Amino acid sequence: MVTLKDYGQYETAWCPGCGNFSILEAAKKALVASKLEPHQCLFVSGIGQAAKAPHYLNANCFNGLHGRSLPVATGAKLTNPDLTVIVESGDGCNYGEGGNHFLAAIRRNIDVTMLVHNNQIYGLTKGQASPTTAENFVTKAQPEGVFSAPFNPIAVAVAMGAGFVARGFSGMVDHLADLIQGGIAHQGFALIDILQPCVSFNKVNTFAWYKERCYPLPTEYDPTNWEAAMKQTTEWGEKIPLGVIYRNARPSLGERVGRGRLVGKETDRGVIEKIMQGFR
Repeated sequence: MVTLKDYGQYETAWCPGCGNFSILEAAKKALVASKLEPHQCLFVSGIGQAAKAPHYLNANCFNGLHGRSLPVATGAKLTNPDLTVIVESGDGCNYGEGGNHFLAAIRRNIDVTMLVHNNQIYGLTKGQASPTTAENFVTKAQPEGVFSAPFNPIAVAVAMGAGFVARGFSGMVDHLADLIQGGIAHQGFALIDILQPCVSFNKVNTFAWYKERCYPLPTEYDPTNWEAAMKQTTEWGEKIPLGVIYRNARPSLGERVGRGRLVGKETDRGVIEKIMQGFR
């Protein structure tokens, strides 16, 4: 029977007080609750402090280029549908450099779970504004404040009909673990946007700031109601809703393609030899 110990305990390079610690703990709890052995999971990440999370986890890991984790995850899931594939990186990596891949993943409805550590800043490359940074936020790279409006990933995902859209908070570990478990169980693309403090570079959106504003959606909330979900995506500031914002059951890309599996197939060496002869 799988336990938390199976996923290991490692020394990290994160700052004391970073929200990444709690997110890592929640991910482990979700994997154990899902009864997944380490060899059954693949974590794909990009670049950044959040992207280091799979390094501190005893599971399969592919650490790719900045913002390019979703294409790798797509290939892995299509060729080995039995594998549980989880993408894990930060808001800059996934919504900035990887923004186009994010949109494509929603459209295709890839059966992967995407964990986004959203601290509204670039935490590894010294604190410049990320796509989710608020307007007028002052950084070393934006001394006059941020001029661009912040990207709202939850609103975009719901508007495009993503299969599973949720928001969590690193300060509510058990609640977050339940969301991650739900995302893993969902057959299709699952986005879990996770609010977390960056103690080094974001002195506004602190743990206390989130704690004061974040609240779980009421039990009577219906995540299958698209109109209600869109309304929830605009609630930000004084109150921030947490939980499954939207969910639907449209078929995943793997279900529709159905013939991409490579893992477990026998190799016809005669066909391979014929192909190789063509390169002579």
